[in-house]
Amino acid sequence: MSNTTLTASIIAKAAVAILDNELVMAKKVFRGYEDDFSKKVNGYEQGETISIRKPADFIVRTGATASAQNVVEGKTSITVNKRIGVDFKFTSQELTLNIKELSERVIKNAMVQLANNMDMDLHALYKDVPNWVGTPGQTINSFSDFSAGPQRLDEYAVDQSGRCAVLSPPDHWGLVGSQTSLYNDTINKPSYRSGSVGMVGNVDTYMSQNVATHTTGSDLSGTVGSSITTATITYDAVKDTNQQTITTSSVSFNAGDVFTIADVYAVNPVTKASLGFLKQFTVVSYAADTLVFSPAMIWTGAFKNVAVTSGVTDLNGKAITGVGTASTGYRQNMIFTEKAFALVTVPLVSPPGAVDVGRQTYKGTSVRVIPVYDGISDESMWRLDVLYGVKTVDPRQAVRISGAA
Repeated sequence: MSNTTLTASIIAKAAVAILDNELVMAKKVFRGYEDDFSKKVNGYEQGETISIRKPADFIVRTGATASAQNVVEGKTSITVNKRIGVDFKFTSQELTLNIKELSERVIKNAMVQLANNMDMDLHALYKDVPNWVGTPGQTINSFSDFSAGPQRLDEYAVDQSGRCAVLSPPDHWGLVGSQTSLYNDTINKPSYRSGSVGMVGNVDTYMSQNVATHTTGSDLSGTVGSSITTATITYDAVKDTNQQTITTSSVSFNAGDVFTIADVYAVNPVTKASLGFLKQFTVVSYAADTLVFSPAMIWTGAFKNVAVTSGVTDLNGKAITGVGTASTGYRQNMIFTEKAFALVTVPLVSPPGAVDVGRQTYKGTSVRVIPVYDGISDESMWRLDVLYGVKTVDPRQAVRISGAA
């Protein structure tokens, strides 16, 4: 390609393609909500929001007599409130470079930084996921360690299609090492020669250095400090937030901690039958013995999500036990489907007075480039911006995973 004077549109087109190529987790979450934003010729401002409806649920009747159920739909929202960018300068001479050369020298490095930032924001959504299997602090270094994740999703009747895992480097390489000893040549060759795991247990598996580390609270053991019965809360009251507030004693949680309550068991979301293991909850906030957590405990009806030990009518005084060791950091590997999380990127506004604004969208990802020329130094400062939002849409579609002790 011959050299030509590069414009904002040319640079934006190269930048957005590189950005998309560098994304990891962002490629595996739901990207369809961009279509729900009304189309604006001039782009979007930071803070714009769309609403997302949550699915209704029902219970099955027996016999011939009809029993109409109310359709109860919750809602949540996603806001494009994250704006990031990279700024750099080019001389007039550099702007006559081949775009491929400029991409390799400058643009790619900038896009790597932006992609990592977007992936980290998605990884930070682990705090919304209540399910955590394995032993925190243990490396995933066998198929049995890894399989505990998809097994938990199966137990919660999560669709088996489109499952994806993102593992930290130690866990990825621990799993790779476990595959090299397998007799199956189609598995151990990629593991040994290229460090690739690929599909494991019908889960498309990736490594990312952006996997978040969660630090637990200073006290993970305590008791429920208030009356909690089947009449305490209804789904209709929490359908939008799926959060519940209780009083506790002798705990000190951090947001994102996972805990169980004695005698409170998980249920199959379809049959509503107990699964035989304790229901897990994630901490939304904790302060002065007031604990806000998710999901809210629904004891009966179409949205029932807990089963309580026979004879237990009140959870007051029941033991609360956090996952892991107090004040300890753990990597937050996750297995999820695209229905668990969402990413939205939208074109930023073309500001009044700006000249040669370049806006390009590629596979749903949007980048805006604006040059600002300094006539004294004969340099152009180029600002490159991305506007996006991330959201946990359905935390039931994800699970955190550690190795086994």
